[in-house]
Amino acid sequence: MIPDSLDGMNSPRWLDPDEQRAWRAYLRMQGRLTARLNRELQAGSGLSLADYEVLVHLTDRADGRLRPFELERGLQWEQSRLSHHLTRMQRRGLVRREECAEDGRGAFVVISEQGRRAIAAAAPGHVETVRRLFFDGLTRDQVAALERLAADVLARLDDDTPGPDLS
Repeated sequence: MIPDSLDGMNSPRWLDPDEQRAWRAYLRMQGRLTARLNRELQAGSGLSLADYEVLVHLTDRADGRLRPFELERGLQWEQSRLSHHLTRMQRRGLVRREECAEDGRGAFVVISEQGRRAIAAAAPGHVETVRRLFFDGLTRDQVAALERLAADVLARLDDDTPGPDLS
């Protein structure tokens, strides 16, 4: 049961039943889809979904290189997660680090030839899985509505400033 008030604090704007069902359905869908995409990608290519995301960001650049802070921002990962993941990818030969000539303390993350081969081999199967599990069940109108909905939420996230720390 959801309380009407919280000991004199302003009552939260609880989700109504329709919003709660939609939110929970979204969370279930997102979790299950991510898990399934990760399993199928790993089974088909040996890459994790996280590996694939890093490689996509690197291959989006003509020179295949990004500064770590650019990857952090693009992936929305914490610095420690990115650092640990890049270390694992480097051990597997998918990426390498290069010094940054403009900033002696900085570095670039660079996709290796092995990384390029790995994503080129993984991409066809991954896109087919995305199409099969997600897009094949949607109409063009639903795809357009999804894009609008995602753009609206992303715009609110971009505009939203964190509230006060209540802890």
